[in-house]
Amino acid sequence: MKNKLEVNEVSPKEWFSLNQFLHEVKEIDSECISVYYPYGKGEQIISLLEETKRKESLEKIESAIEKRIKELRKNPSSVGKFTKTLCIFGWLRNGKVKILEIGTSKKLPYIYMASKKPHIKPFHDILKTNYKVLVVTIDQKSAKIQKFFGNQVIQESKLRIDLQGRHKKGGQSQGRFLRARQTKIHVFFKKVAVKVREMNSSSEIILLGGNGNAKTEFYDHLDSELAKKCQYVENLSFSTTINELEKKIIHCLYQKRRKFVADIISKYDEILKDGLTAKRNDVIYKALEAGAVDTLIVSIDYHRNIQFKKIIKMLEIAQNTGAKIEFAASPKILEKLEINNSVLAILRYKIR
Repeated sequence: MKNKLEVNEVSPKEWFSLNQFLHEVKEIDSECISVYYPYGKGEQIISLLEETKRKESLEKIESAIEKRIKELRKNPSSVGKFTKTLCIFGWLRNGKVKILEIGTSKKLPYIYMASKKPHIKPFHDILKTNYKVLVVTIDQKSAKIQKFFGNQVIQESKLRIDLQGRHKKGGQSQGRFLRARQTKIHVFFKKVAVKVREMNSSSEIILLGGNGNAKTEFYDHLDSELAKKCQYVENLSFSTTINELEKKIIHCLYQKRRKFVADIISKYDEILKDGLTAKRNDVIYKALEAGAVDTLIVSIDYHRNIQFKKIIKMLEIAQNTGAKIEFAASPKILEKLEINNSVLAILRYKIR
């Protein structure tokens, strides 16, 4: 039976499709309009597009997006079983408007912003495409190290030694054989550990698995920096298919995401005591304009707030000033932070 944590995860099929879509979006190298809206709320986003005044080039893009939203009302696209959120990106190439769109079964925050690059943070939150993951599958004579970025293997290495399994003779000969065999395994594990360190650059998680006790024996050969990143993975072997491996990666990244959010919550009282938070939207707005905001935490349901349009602008300023944006969905987190469908800012420094 699936637990509550697993239910919220993207299915591997949808995860793959969204990753492929994002590879295209990342190729956009010019000013872009990013729009995310709940299915059925197309009229609301069109109204927002029409009343917001932009420069001529962006108005041209927005007109094309408005037309596309009207077309999608009758035939929404989705890579999941149901369409919960539609995402549209528009930009100019050689004077012509280009549009990329996708529908997802996941609930994503309401977004409308113009920025130098597409705003894809909500996809990162559900897909973890901005994480590099090292997967180490090992037994006493073989090792496979794979480096993933999103759903792509960007580097792979295989190591192997010849290792005799048994020694027929007994006595001292048997003892010497076992000591020599263990020394050979020890040297092999050290060699694999060196390779893991070489490939580890910028990897956030190291997933370690394999049949037998080799993975736990190998773990002892990792230095403290690598060991901190390590996480054991059950039922991982050399015969594990890429689809099954993707499922394991997705699940582990979701666990990391939850820990990240939990860490913010655990530090909240200390940040509050130091005067490094802001809750009033007018104060946050000014802090954003001054570049004083480190992290903007926004309720995923902020579009229900009466200051919805002001928050939309705040998100755009955050995107264009380098502030981190985090969307909160957990009722416990929203209650703890007292966000109430609105916004909380963690500041870089105290403001007056």
